[in-house]
Parts: sequence; C-alpha cells; structure tokens
Amino acid sequence: MPAIVDIQHQHTQGLVPSNAQVIEWVNAALETADRTVEISVRFVDEEEGRELNTTYRKKDKATNVLSFPFECPDELKNELTLLGDIVLCVPVVLEEAKAQQKTRLAHWAHLLIHGTLHLQGYDHIEAADAAIMEAREIELLQQLGFSNPYLSTTT
Repeated sequence: MPAIVDIQHQHTQGLVPSNAQVIEWVNAALETADRTVEISVRFVDEEEGRELNTTYRKKDKATNVLSFPFECPDELKNELTLLGDIVLCVPVVLEEAKAQQKTRLAHWAHLLIHGTLHLQGYDHIEAADAAIMEAREIELLQQLGFSNPYLSTTT
C-alpha cells in the first residue's frame, strides 16, 4: 500500500525533487505492503539542518539526511500508522551532488531511499549491516533507473 507522505518545504533554495518524485521514491523503498504508513519529508536550510544534527547526533554541522523513526509502543503498532520523519538539508545535498559528480535527482533519490530504509530499521553502523543496506539501496535505485550511488568518480 502506498505511503501517505507529508512534504514540507522550509528552505530558500529551489532545486528539490517534485512532490511526485518524493512520493515515488519513498514508496519504492517501503517494505510495509500490508498496511499504509505515514512519513513526513522535510526539506530544510543549513541552519535547521545543523540545529537538528547538533541536537540529535551531537555533531555541530548540517548533514545531508536525518531519519527519525517513530518509536511506537507495541500495544499500538496495529493502530498507529506513523513510520517517522526524514529531514533533508537542501544546500548540503546540492553541494554533495556537485562534488560527487552525480545528478541532483540521482542524489535526492538515493538519500530519500536511504532515509526511508532507516525508518524501517536498516542501519550502517556495523560493516555487515552497512553492506545489507547499501545492497538494498543499489537494488532500489536501479529499479528506478538510477546507477549505483557508491560508484561515484569522487568521494
């Protein structure tokens, strides 16, 4: 079932994907076909990106994507549909795409899929988990017509 995606624009730069693209990419990464889920996607400027990264990760800089999975009490898992929030820092994503010689759309798609997988419990803290997550990202991106994001010409 497709997700209900609440898209919020709190940035001054353009060059973000269309709402239709955001919804398509989030839905491509969902593994909850048995029920509808709700996800918020928020595009922010560097100031808000830095504030969130400092508050929640103790890193005093803006980062490309942050995911905030909703921690639902077990007794309410069948009643509540909120999966979580994804926050994308527009200037960081645009700079990364340029530095990594990727198209903006390919990088946006990668980070939205990456964030959506995080909301579903994927992580990349341990090498084995990172390999699983990256393989899933590559598979999903290829299904959407994008190349492997980890084969960038620059790092």
